Amino acid sequence: MLDGKQISKKLVGSEDERAVSPVIGVILMVAITVILAAVIAAFVLDLGGSVGEEPQAGVSVESIGDGNVSVSLTSMGNSDGVAVVASNGSVINDNTSSPEPAMLNRTGASTIVDETEAVNVVAYIGEDVEADNPDSLDEAEADATIASIN
Repeated sequence: MLDGKQISKKLVGSEDERAVSPVIGVILMVAITVILAAVIAAFVLDLGGSVGEEPQAGVSVESIGDGNVSVSLTSMGNSDGVAVVASNGSVINDNTSSPEPAMLNRTGASTIVDETEAVNVVAYIGEDVEADNPDSLDEAEADATIASIN
């Protein structure tokens, strides 16, 4: 019959057969701790590569006849505004009796543009875009095309 010491030696192994020496165990634990600390620091300090925020907004585009299209801002999302931009990147003027840059900065706002022109409806992020240069989105921190006309 086997006693407790013999069973223990078979299960655990003798002194020569044990796993890792204490020195190597300490080195492994320190290495794991350093790596874990580096990963946590990368997330806490936002060193993991910050991705820019993409502007989002909702618009309604409707043909209203006479060669005109109405663009209405239905949702601001995270954008600061929406502009109707020509293919060359400049903000176009609306098709009204007193033309102004076709920029919308509040829900419910709308503008009328000529549907014969190929234009994009672009959401942008940037508080001072309209004040600094209403003819261009160069001052915007970010922009994204949300609709195309024609």
